[in-house]
Amino acid sequence: MVESWKMAAVESAAFYIGWGGLLIGIAFGFIVYRTNFCTMGSISDILSFGDKNRFRAWLLAIATAILGVWLIERAGVADTSLSMYRTPTLGWGANIVGGLLFGFGMVFTGGCISRNLVRAGAGDLRSVVVLLITGVFGYMTIGGLLGPLRVSIFTPLSSELGAAGIEDQGIGAVISSMTGMSVEAATTASALAIAAALVFYCFKSPEFRSSAANLTAGIGIGLCVVFGWILTGLTYDEFAANPTLISLSYVRPAGDTIDFVMRYTALGAPGFGVATVAGALIGGFLGALSMGRLHLTTFADKADTIRNMFGAALMGIGGVLALGCTVGQGLTGVSTLAIGSVITFVFIVVGGIVGIKTMDAIA
Repeated sequence: MVESWKMAAVESAAFYIGWGGLLIGIAFGFIVYRTNFCTMGSISDILSFGDKNRFRAWLLAIATAILGVWLIERAGVADTSLSMYRTPTLGWGANIVGGLLFGFGMVFTGGCISRNLVRAGAGDLRSVVVLLITGVFGYMTIGGLLGPLRVSIFTPLSSELGAAGIEDQGIGAVISSMTGMSVEAATTASALAIAAALVFYCFKSPEFRSSAANLTAGIGIGLCVVFGWILTGLTYDEFAANPTLISLSYVRPAGDTIDFVMRYTALGAPGFGVATVAGALIGGFLGALSMGRLHLTTFADKADTIRNMFGAALMGIGGVLALGCTVGQGLTGVSTLAIGSVITFVFIVVGGIVGIKTMDAIA
């Protein structure tokens, strides 16, 4: 059955990627707005109030995504070892520095790029500026003015795992090389163990268990990531000019969206990233509309403007270095059990903590 679905999806890949990505993005944006899901806010809640519930929602989303990816891989829907997250080159230097820069920057913009997307959909003009600057600096770091510097600095700060006999940077592959277990068995064991530990930590809190918003955020956003993998897994064609196997991520797609609206006639149908960016904007709009919060807002003063622009630039640079943001690496990447994604997740949190402490010091 899966093979017949794949054949049908591959034949109309642009249609399914475009409309499917749009729907997934709408669901993501709507859930984020309605539940107040915010990774930067979750770190701030812990530091300011000792409240871990929004952070638990992030962890529940990770657990949901890990379990979902494990299931769809067992069903043959997608093979995340073919994705950019599971390459045998572990760019640990870029993961660390990129994670720190992104985490630090998101504090100055009042939230990560996905949060700014839904706020922009709700009428926040500050977030529109943040998205534009993040997209431009992301492209500058990929192949623009900052591209050569990125390559020269961070290429040496990477490790070729193949030289050590490790298949790729998936946790299962690393365990397999150390224990002699099959990669499939090691991946299954690690996926179930990590997901179970995260679920236990989340649900041991009575307050979290009784929070419908946080439960909805954790499960709903995790499922959005899973459906992204399902969609691109079914439409994946290794013989296509640009095969797509990815799920939600928002730093490079912000730049791709700017490029798309400027060069639509040359580029043709939107890719998954562009479709999900558009969807998140619509989802944020619908979420704000449903709660009666749809209104235009802008910068409070010059200092607010500079602060947001500074943070946006750091998010663009950091998100490209780390190969993703709080969603692209902290959810989508971690769902593949890639070591680089776990490293990025940790240093985004560290960067966020440093950013909050810095903001408190200069306030």
